[in-house]
Amino acid sequence: MQFANTIPRTDLQLEMCHAKDVLQNMSIFCQRKLFTDVVLRVERREFHCHRAILSANSIYFWTMFCTGLQESQQGIVDLKGVSADTMDCVLDHMYGGRLSIHEDNVQDLLEAADLFQMLGLRNRCEKFLEEHLDPCNCLGILSFANSFSIPALSEKSRQFLRESFTEVIQHEEFLQLPKAELLDHLSSDLLAVAREETVFESVMSWVRHDAGARKGALRELLELVRIPLLDPIYFVEKVEADELIVSSKECLPLLQEARKYHIFGSEITTPRTRPRKFADVAEVIVVVGGCDRKGWGTLPFMERYQPATGQWTQLAKTPDYSKTQFAVCILKNDIFLSGGHLYTKDVWMYNSVLNVWLRVAHLNKGRWRHKMVALQGKVQTYNQRKDEWTFSSSTPFAQRCINAVSLNDLIYVMGGLVECIYQYDPRQDLWSILTRTPGPLENSGLTVCNGMLYILGGKDALAEGTDQVLCVDPTSSNLSHVSNMPRCVSYHGCVTIHQRVK
Repeated sequence: MQFANTIPRTDLQLEMCHAKDVLQNMSIFCQRKLFTDVVLRVERREFHCHRAILSANSIYFWTMFCTGLQESQQGIVDLKGVSADTMDCVLDHMYGGRLSIHEDNVQDLLEAADLFQMLGLRNRCEKFLEEHLDPCNCLGILSFANSFSIPALSEKSRQFLRESFTEVIQHEEFLQLPKAELLDHLSSDLLAVAREETVFESVMSWVRHDAGARKGALRELLELVRIPLLDPIYFVEKVEADELIVSSKECLPLLQEARKYHIFGSEITTPRTRPRKFADVAEVIVVVGGCDRKGWGTLPFMERYQPATGQWTQLAKTPDYSKTQFAVCILKNDIFLSGGHLYTKDVWMYNSVLNVWLRVAHLNKGRWRHKMVALQGKVQTYNQRKDEWTFSSSTPFAQRCINAVSLNDLIYVMGGLVECIYQYDPRQDLWSILTRTPGPLENSGLTVCNGMLYILGGKDALAEGTDQVLCVDPTSSNLSHVSNMPRCVSYHGCVTIHQRVK
């Protein structure tokens, strides 16, 4: 006996074919009203169905027919909350897995899936919406997903909005956003905008769409725009000259903050001076010079570390790099380096735009192992409004080779032989421990970048330089190892500046 050559089917394939055949037969029975035992009446249309098929597909119908409810004894069941056309599609799905989803019916089908508790139908509708996200509809889909508590679709819609923000704001849906939702979107660091001017213009477009009703929200909205990061010329021509903004006294502090930032640079630190993650300008950490692992040789290198990408980039080498134990600080986004071993008077300025070092006026007196900060646009050693020194709480440590930075009106101190990071609150004159470090780190780098504390290099318990980069979240006190430097280093400068990275 000879058999034709055929591809053998697996048991699973045979089972699937069998199930498909059964469903097709049940669909034919339904169409011809054979063996049906219940009629669903929707908008005066009658659908002859099988209770078993309905119950097998839907928890709603299983509960209706299998738990002794009144409908289980009725031949005709009236359904509310669903249209006849939608019910037709739902039954096609129940009886044969057939489903035609398109933009005009997906919302109705999802509502029906929610009503009838049909997880499979719901999942197919969610997948359709995810695959058809577009700049013109993502806000509507986001609102719909929130209404029906669909977390996955909601998050994908938010992500699409962030990634396509420049295109989304061109559509009518954006102008119809409720204020609360707009505030939520503007607060995100993940808006994929190269320049903050895009965010500012989106806010002004939204306000002007109904200026009479919305101008009262202007201050609240502009607080979420990184106004200090706007181009200075754009700020003068488009922001300071805008009649809606100028007429709002509530907006004046925001304009003053931006003016100060344009004058004093990174000395002014607020949530609005921190670039968004995808901006073409980012906060980056710059490591300047220092000593090698054993502390015997000096290093000429200056390198930029971008926390968002973990990338290290070489910058212009430090001038006269035979010096160590100098001081560095930031002024108007440029780096100043002063002094160094042994009592050097030299002061150099690194232009962060041109990537060059320039010699500037020297110190009146040579210094080394000193510190330098910028205050009100100057490099200074002391300047108090009252021209006086006052005592505060004593530090809970007595160490050399320590570092300090400020963030959100708090001061953080670490280094020396201390194995923890201290936090000082000037308002309460109170010291506390933020977190502990893996060990002592003398002469390390400490800086603030993107609202986090970064510790770079330094001498460990064996008095050898390290290459580790640690990150501390001041809100949670969590400390983690995030990167390694190109080489072990100590006695180096460490600052944060804004630079174009794209």
